[in-house]
Amino acid sequence: MSSPPPPFFCRFSSEDVSSQNQVKASVQRKIRQSIAEEYPGLEPVLDDLLPKKAPLIVVKCQNHLNLVLVNSVPLFFNIRDGPYMPTLRLLHQYPNIMKKFQVDRGAIKFVLAGANIMCPGLTSPGGALDDEVEAETPVAIMAEGKQHALAIGFTKMSAKDIKAINKGIGVDNMHYLNDGLWKVCIHNHVIS
Repeated sequence: MSSPPPPFFCRFSSEDVSSQNQVKASVQRKIRQSIAEEYPGLEPVLDDLLPKKAPLIVVKCQNHLNLVLVNSVPLFFNIRDGPYMPTLRLLHQYPNIMKKFQVDRGAIKFVLAGANIMCPGLTSPGGALDDEVEAETPVAIMAEGKQHALAIGFTKMSAKDIKAINKGIGVDNMHYLNDGLWKVCIHNHVIS
């Protein structure tokens, strides 16, 4: 049995970039539309985040990872053709754009080390789930007693199944505080 791959941004750096391209207007419209549908809470600020006139750069990286940049700042990412997920930096600016799960205090250090989120860390006292979340949904991972998200995850099972099964991995950890993407976002030296 092989272990699951590490989170995509565990050791991410500019050396992981394969190519970067300014996208055509039609592709830019499709990306904007996908993001608007996935995150309706961003609608009032979408024109500021993804200005129609500003060049939108899609950076292709190893492991089928794509970053969406505006003014050299990574705002969203996706894997293969999956849903776009905001970077933590963007999520901290707009904290209510995603559904939220909360891990208990005991899980925090593991999540910050890149571990996937286990069901018991979400169902124990201190953990919390949004019952409406289905499998294969991007979610913000909050920490008991903390204000800002510590990670962005992608659910492996629905919230109802996480509660019912209560063992194994409930959420894949996609991006967490102090991983490679966080450091790139903070230093704004993504890809030159």
